[in-house]
Amino acid sequence: MTVSQTASAVPADGDGKPFLGPLHTVSTIASTVPDNGDLNPYGTALVKKSVGDLRRGNVLVSNFNNAANEQGRGTTLVQISPQGRTTLFAQIDPENLPGPCPGGVGLTTALSILPGGWVVVGSLPTADGTSATAQAGCLLVLDSHGKVRETFSGQGINGPWDMTAKSSGDETDLFVTNVLNGTVAAGGDVVRQGTVLRITLRTHEDRPPTRVATTVIGSGFAEKTDPAALVIGPTGVGLRDGTLYVADTVDNRITAIPDALTRRTSAGIGRVVSTDQHLNGPLGMAITPKGDILTVNGGDGNIVETTPRGDQVAVRTLDTSGTPPGAGALFGLAIATDPDRVYFVDDATNTLNLLSRP
Repeated sequence: MTVSQTASAVPADGDGKPFLGPLHTVSTIASTVPDNGDLNPYGTALVKKSVGDLRRGNVLVSNFNNAANEQGRGTTLVQISPQGRTTLFAQIDPENLPGPCPGGVGLTTALSILPGGWVVVGSLPTADGTSATAQAGCLLVLDSHGKVRETFSGQGINGPWDMTAKSSGDETDLFVTNVLNGTVAAGGDVVRQGTVLRITLRTHEDRPPTRVATTVIGSGFAEKTDPAALVIGPTGVGLRDGTLYVADTVDNRITAIPDALTRRTSAGIGRVVSTDQHLNGPLGMAITPKGDILTVNGGDGNIVETTPRGDQVAVRTLDTSGTPPGAGALFGLAIATDPDRVYFVDDATNTLNLLSRP
């Protein structure tokens, strides 16, 4: 399928060409539904190195809903090859976890692969698929064979919604958005208590990472419960040159937290990079090799490219189903290069799709 293009006259950074410029074709790679029927793919992570059961070039996807389409009840991660071969990477038993995860398991967009093949995925669980029963959850740490080896909970983890990671030597920083700080109690009203945590881990060759420190580096983000999306709050995060970009979904903007790797205090919501125009409830985020920001909209089926200066330089339509067209279809995405392309999940079709050259 050839997708539509809208681009501003403002050039992108670097060589002046938007990353999305030559990408016009959407194709379906494979269904994300495993044998247990889990639905609503959220997290999307590219496997960059083969280790254990993980294969370089494949895409790992987490599912948020169970087979009954109850939100916050999905327990599976699937691994999909570029050719469409799908395998079950993990099916997590909420009753058999190696540590605390308040409320159980409902796998979110927070998904990263660390050195050594350790997979970290967020859990924002519910008892019945409704926001009234949502609980704090945790981060689940799986080994490269899909076995849960530890959990991280508490110390600010409260509805981990999305995540990115930066590793250097034996240290990894996880940047995690949290969307349940006062949200359930507000009963649908907007509260400004969403946070971004930097969780510092010490990584080891043969045993799970160790949690070293937790720092609140962002706070005051708008969040609310929502019947269709369960909860809406700060979602996608992406790191570039020490700056953490955040998709501030409720307020329809992208913000930037400076000195994200080193700061010891909260920057609040950070600096506003871009707002409105083609943004329409930005959710998942990825950073292009030259530093532009890709976000997918929750309010329509578009992906938007924004420069660090705030110029929205390219738009592509990825999904036109439903009313309004594309609403609620997009969430996680991952960039691959050589050739440049974007993998993204489509919740309307429960598939992993690809945006690529014609």
